[in-house]
Amino acid sequence: MREFIEPRLRSATLNAMPTLKTIADWIFSESEDVPEAGEITGVASIERARPSDAVFAADLITLERAVSSAAGCILARTKDAAVVTDARVLSVHDPRYAFSVLAQKLSPAPAGFIHPAAVIGNNVKLGTDVSIQAGAVIGDDVRIGGHTVIGPRVVIYPGVEIGARCVVQAGAVLGAMGFGYARSAAGEYVRFPQQGALVIEDDVEIGANATIDRGALEETRIGRGSKLDNLVHIGHNCRIGKNVVIAAQTGISGSSIVEDGAILGGQVGIGEHAMVGDHVILGGGAGVLSNKKLRGPGEVFWGRPAQPLKEYLRDLAKLRKL
Repeated sequence: MREFIEPRLRSATLNAMPTLKTIADWIFSESEDVPEAGEITGVASIERARPSDAVFAADLITLERAVSSAAGCILARTKDAAVVTDARVLSVHDPRYAFSVLAQKLSPAPAGFIHPAAVIGNNVKLGTDVSIQAGAVIGDDVRIGGHTVIGPRVVIYPGVEIGARCVVQAGAVLGAMGFGYARSAAGEYVRFPQQGALVIEDDVEIGANATIDRGALEETRIGRGSKLDNLVHIGHNCRIGKNVVIAAQTGISGSSIVEDGAILGGQVGIGEHAMVGDHVILGGGAGVLSNKKLRGPGEVFWGRPAQPLKEYLRDLAKLRKL
């Protein structure tokens, strides 16, 4: 069964423009007696801010610049807000995070649509307000959760499952066959079966031209809330945990595991059957050998092969003396 939906380009709107008091409630501001004043409709940089914009200040010097701007709302650290007398300043624990939350609140998700140039396979199941843009190809038996956005020229192979509120940017390929072969004694290669699944949980974002292979006999899984940058590759049977961040040009070989909350910098390479523990941080360009296990929440690893940052810097200092 194919279901085509006429394009609807309307976007959702706020019922009323939020005041400073409304925004304070949204972001759990610690400020007291916030006035029901102003109307904030967007976010901006300090230099470009208008009276209808909110800005954030990560430190006191930046807050001083923000106070001199035209911004109608300023998000600042609690200790910085305490030294400034300005009704526009809202005290928060983490201004950058609060700013991001506010930006989401001020930009409701648009109503879903399917572009006429998208190709939709048989027995595809779409949740509420899914958007599929021009040139995307959705294979048979794909499931996509509500409010998910599929960008232009994305290819989703048959049977892939994508959760709600996901974003898949242009050119990504999801569910292709993995790179797995059996080698004969004579050196000839035969493809190992690549018939497993790909499951992408809720609130995942996948960057442009990223590729995620389906499992071989089991599944590849991307955990809830994880964010993948452009040109990331995830091999077959990999398991990526919840709230993992992976920067551009990182490649993860088959059957490797990245646990919850890990952070991988750009151009990281991970060999097959490796494991990166929960909340481990891998610096840009780090390399993890096959079957290696890196553990230690908050521990930073760097280099090729990856090692704890202190050891990496120590070895680097020794090399300079040679």
